[in-house]
Amino acid sequence: MAETSHLSSMAMLFISFFVVLMGNAEGETRHYTFNIRYHNVTRLCHTRTILSVNRRYPGPPLVAREGDRVIVKVVNHVANNVSIHWHGIRQLTTGWSDGPSYVTQCPIQTNQSYIYNFTITGQRGTLLWHAHISWLRATIHGPIIILPKLNQSYPFQKPHKEVTIILGEWFNEDPEAIISQALKTGGGPNVSDAYTINGLPGLLYNCSSKDTYKLKVKPGKTYLLRLINAALNDELFFTIANHTLTVVEGDAIYTKPFDTDKLLITPGQTTNVLLKTKPEYPNATFLIAARPYSTGQGTFDNSTTMGVLEYEHPFKKPSKNPILIQPNLPQINDTQFVSNFTMKFRSLANDEFPANVPKTVDKRFFFTVGLGTSPCPKNTTCQGPTNSTKFAASVNNVSFTLPSVAILQAYYFGQSNGVYTTDFPVEPMVPFNYTGIALNNTNVMNGTRTVVLPFNTSVELVMQDTSILGAESHPLHLHGFNFFVVGQGFGNFDPVKDPAKFNLVDPMERNTAGVPAGGWIAILFLADNPGVWFMHCHLDVHTSWGLKMAWLVLDGPEPNQKLQPPPSDLPQC
Repeated sequence: MAETSHLSSMAMLFISFFVVLMGNAEGETRHYTFNIRYHNVTRLCHTRTILSVNRRYPGPPLVAREGDRVIVKVVNHVANNVSIHWHGIRQLTTGWSDGPSYVTQCPIQTNQSYIYNFTITGQRGTLLWHAHISWLRATIHGPIIILPKLNQSYPFQKPHKEVTIILGEWFNEDPEAIISQALKTGGGPNVSDAYTINGLPGLLYNCSSKDTYKLKVKPGKTYLLRLINAALNDELFFTIANHTLTVVEGDAIYTKPFDTDKLLITPGQTTNVLLKTKPEYPNATFLIAARPYSTGQGTFDNSTTMGVLEYEHPFKKPSKNPILIQPNLPQINDTQFVSNFTMKFRSLANDEFPANVPKTVDKRFFFTVGLGTSPCPKNTTCQGPTNSTKFAASVNNVSFTLPSVAILQAYYFGQSNGVYTTDFPVEPMVPFNYTGIALNNTNVMNGTRTVVLPFNTSVELVMQDTSILGAESHPLHLHGFNFFVVGQGFGNFDPVKDPAKFNLVDPMERNTAGVPAGGWIAILFLADNPGVWFMHCHLDVHTSWGLKMAWLVLDGPEPNQKLQPPPSDLPQC
């Protein structure tokens, strides 16, 4: 399945049909080759050389079944160092295949290759793969489609057709140049020039009417839409005008179905929805729209990408001038809608798909997440909040510094000295009114600190947004684990009153969840996967500024509870 064809609904149908034809015995092995190459792409009448996989933008789908082994050979034909992260795949004991550069591996250098080798265990649904170094995921990304085991069905109506929709961002300038300049000056980076649906900006942008995504449907049918937010720096609202969507899955976990006419998807999140089309041909075209949800004080791309939902007339050609139905989206900063929407997600929590929420808590952590500053180098001027500071970001006031060698490698070979420490603070070193008046001293500390967890430790983690340099939503992604979102709220977390309201029955299980602007989120997870696991904000600008940390989970006593030895082709730094 190397050099997979362009991402279209027809291609997805063909691939799904092909997977079925292959017989797919339990534990079948799927082979892919991902060639990282230069690729000229024109959007908004602007041609740019991008980095892509198999010269596809977005990249080719990786399709497998639950229980399959997946082997992906990634070959780097470009000047940039590259690594690929299989976002949401648990990577049970296969941390060497997780992908974040300088955390679980050194990046793949020019003219080098690396084989990612992992088994999909107990997961089915939609995830995504993307580059995990600097800002390369702007164009190096694609869908992961995990079909149920053969002869197993979805816990909802079988769709007439499945369609993948990837939301992204387009930059007329090289994103690597943008973040390089921002880190040098200490200021905020230039924002994207457009949002995209399957790589196409759509109707509202200049010179883009031909680059518009079209979803063609038939009346009276049910479609499964696999929605993915691969945008670099923006949470996105999504809607289809005058249509109701039924949410049935989030982050490859089935949900109790609920209806909505608009959604929020943060970068890294996926949401599967059922679209039931009108029973009769409507003689109308319906706009599909996505635009940002933004709560921060910085600049952002305040534009809207538009696609088109077209009905195919069963007997005659549609009229040349059908009615155009406009979409309706929440306000840019509608935190109340976002809060209400995210709280609708509930796990199925039934016998077939249980919600295995940890019954007890072994360790509790309280992390503040937010922006801050670093001092400007001496005798220079910066473009941060003041001319003597640079923008920074931190967890518990520690701005994470990536080392020059992979943390997992240093841990496995007992060479941690000078690479990382194990003294990450389990709570803020100086408590303060996190969502109240801003502090006078906004400087952060720097370090490569980790938290060590014994195998099978059950963890309760409260992540608290701060109002330092303004309250802002932060979509946090945890590698190596799913977690249960047991509580969320606005203001400061109350350790006495708030835990009493935690949902321990059917909380949503996710790999990425938003810390509310000026609020908090509480999650539970079981540290049953040995290795080093990155946790970071999935707004890449915040990751670049240091809003990240790592968990180090020790081996368990059983053979299948130990980190596997590193592969022979593990890249070197």
